[in-house]
Amino acid sequence: MVSKDTERSRREFVKAAVAIGGASALSACTDRLPGGGPDAPSGSDPASRPARQYAWDGALPTDDAGNVRNARHHVLLLLDLPGDGTPSAGDREAVGTVLDDLDRAYEWSADGLLFTVGYSPFYFDRFDADLPGNVDLPEPEALSSFEDPVLEDPDAVLHLASDHGPVVLAAEEALRGNREEANGQSFGAALTDAFEVRDRRTGFVGTGLPAQHQDVEGVPDDEPVSEDAPLYMGFKSGFKKNQATEDRVAISQGAFADGTTQHVSKLRLRLEDWYGEQDHENRVAEMFCPAHAEEGKIPEGGTGESLGTDSGMDDCQDPSESAREHGRVGHSQKMATDAREDDSPLIIRRDFDSTDDGQATLHFVALHEAIADFAETRKAMNGEELTENPAIRQRVNNGILEYTFVRRRGNYLLPPRSLRALPTPTGAGE
Repeated sequence: MVSKDTERSRREFVKAAVAIGGASALSACTDRLPGGGPDAPSGSDPASRPARQYAWDGALPTDDAGNVRNARHHVLLLLDLPGDGTPSAGDREAVGTVLDDLDRAYEWSADGLLFTVGYSPFYFDRFDADLPGNVDLPEPEALSSFEDPVLEDPDAVLHLASDHGPVVLAAEEALRGNREEANGQSFGAALTDAFEVRDRRTGFVGTGLPAQHQDVEGVPDDEPVSEDAPLYMGFKSGFKKNQATEDRVAISQGAFADGTTQHVSKLRLRLEDWYGEQDHENRVAEMFCPAHAEEGKIPEGGTGESLGTDSGMDDCQDPSESAREHGRVGHSQKMATDAREDDSPLIIRRDFDSTDDGQATLHFVALHEAIADFAETRKAMNGEELTENPAIRQRVNNGILEYTFVRRRGNYLLPPRSLRALPTPTGAGE
């Protein structure tokens, strides 16, 4: 039986390897992990895969309550096409070949590999034609009066996710053309035959991983993050009833039917006050709502698993009432009242923590039918109207805004699988 210390050491090593990336990190995994790391299940014919690139929910495991659990290891690659013109037929063929080979290499699951490729409004600006009117893909912008993020303009973003770090590393090395095969599948092209990699971002989510990687700027030195916490702030997210369905975020018609839009932002976390000034009850109040804190809905040391599949916002007051009675408002409380349509959340969250740049970071990856849905969700999080109450300031007693700082924002279109290789705005080939 593997000891807890040994398992912890392995997890720390794998996370570090993913963060470093490259052939040397993959080789180190092969040398250090038993059997060279887990055997990944093989993939299948790309034609057998879901039409929706983002159809991950059925391929991810669930927790004991039935909530979908995100994959543990992630890589984001921000990509640029050289020059100013439209992609060539050769570029399109290379991207199509390498993505098809990736499908054949790994099972569509957390034990294998899940991935998406999305394209920015700047990519589509290369073409004379416009995107269809039902595709809402504006350039990124600041979404609050108190942020000044870098507004990102790469052509594309690739998201890789797996429960196994070596899988992500091997897939990335094949995509970059640094190895000719992955998981026994030969690759006939590389992503870098068409793209240049502008930036690489990595991260993790899941029980134990944040605690093992809290020796970073933004987290207090006394290591306050619990071993049970799936994210740096100590609580779980992604409750089933607080996530949109994949049907809800799908573009329903036109050339990009079964596609969706994606927002990718990078948030700096500053948790010294979160853990240094707030006790568990206060953190529950600010993450969820004051009523949850008063009623002990999340016991001391708990991460939210006691709530089941629903964060329980029906038991919380309207935010304005909470502001009057308690002088504070919870993050989830704001989301539950304003960021919904027909009582359904507007977005799917697939975010993850990171130690990129030696700082506690959250890479927020969200899916929605329209970018406007994300903007509406962020407006609810801002809670600007609540500052009419003197106890609520823009970043104090107003959910978790005091501890999160947006550094970068980008918008993308995830086409249906049939159009994922350098699509035109009309969906037609060139």
